[in-house]
Amino acid sequence: MAQQIEVRTRSHDELVDISDQVQQVVRRSGVKTGLCHVFVPHTTAGLTFNENWDPAVRRDMLMALEKLVPWDDDYQHSEGNSAAHVKASLMGSSHTLLVENGRLALGTWQGIYLAEFDGPRRRRVLVSVVGE
Repeated sequence: MAQQIEVRTRSHDELVDISDQVQQVVRRSGVKTGLCHVFVPHTTAGLTFNENWDPAVRRDMLMALEKLVPWDDDYQHSEGNSAAHVKASLMGSSHTLLVENGRLALGTWQGIYLAEFDGPRRRRVLVSVVGE
């Protein structure tokens, strides 16, 4: 059964490091070797993995995405948040990670980020851990 993590975003566009919360779900599951699936059930938020040491990387990612998909453009969607939908699609809504020795098999500088593109909001992240 999936466990839910709640994330409150504070900005319109934001990358929130959720690595520790996902690792806590893995620890509580008791799984030593297996898979951890992370899913964001939202159409204007996504998931990504990137460096979690230098905060400038997050700023650079958001800046590059804004250049690729500017907020103000000739979009048709009546809610006015088409750019958020496009950015969320580019990021994707789910990822599967390996679990080794009871821990997420992330790289040394790698973190898991909730990518917010239409905030601030309260977001849900669903995490499911399956053992061998």
